[in-house]
Amino acid sequence: MLIPTSFPTSTGPAESKPLISDEGWIVQHMFYTIDHGYWAALTPEERDERRAKFLSTIESIRKHPGTQLLCFAMVSAKSDLGFMLLTPDLHDSQRFEKQLSLSLGTDVLTPCYSYLSMTEWTEYSQSEEEFKTQQLEKVEGLTPGSEAFEKRLGEWKGHMTKYFNDRLYPNMPDWQVMCFYPMSKRRNVGANWYANDFAKRRELMGGHAKTGRKYAGKVRQLITGSTGLDSHEWGVTLFAHDAVQVKSIVYEMRFDEVTTQYGEFGDFYIGIQPPTAELLQRVMLA
Repeated sequence: MLIPTSFPTSTGPAESKPLISDEGWIVQHMFYTIDHGYWAALTPEERDERRAKFLSTIESIRKHPGTQLLCFAMVSAKSDLGFMLLTPDLHDSQRFEKQLSLSLGTDVLTPCYSYLSMTEWTEYSQSEEEFKTQQLEKVEGLTPGSEAFEKRLGEWKGHMTKYFNDRLYPNMPDWQVMCFYPMSKRRNVGANWYANDFAKRRELMGGHAKTGRKYAGKVRQLITGSTGLDSHEWGVTLFAHDAVQVKSIVYEMRFDEVTTQYGEFGDFYIGIQPPTAELLQRVMLA
């Protein structure tokens, strides 16, 4: 047997290449409790240094290309501080999460809940061919190729382009009230969402969307996909100017068949999105 006289040497891990998906952004919801006893034991100088680091970390992450970071003073004792992070690269998402967890130094923030998902398009949207044949020809009686037909088709394309970008590459609002919860569709015997054919699922989701449209201007919603990424199948983030609108839309949607028969929900997290300068005061760290 030949014994090698030299061995390959490791040069360390290869340089990390971007992990940017073909479609959609990485989304993390992160919620923390604060050890106020540990914080109180720090000297005034140490607290000042940590507050400065916290604010500079937020500012640095927000300056990163394509990245959005929303900060919340959480309501109820489930958590104290919350973040919603959207960024294209999985490397950046991982790095920013660690930076935020340590942004007030060690032993101050303790993660109490987190959720990983991605922005995604909906499979139940109307196709161009369906819009032409079902809406323009059958409903509106327009002739293919006519000026009126092409005008309406152009309007629809513009609307769908905006809707596509809003779902996959959203610009998150600064509305004060935020609600996050995860959800899945049931797979029970006799109530298995995935046993329904596509047409039935689309019909049910259409009714659900109709309910949501009643809250236009009152509630902004982002649905992110988490199949294979976390414990549920979707994450739902709602923004409003008034908590009663969040309560109302969730209550009303509970009566949609898609929810009564197939909805499974995780815990709900409610936060207030204040100006960044007020955040530490809101969570009793200033």
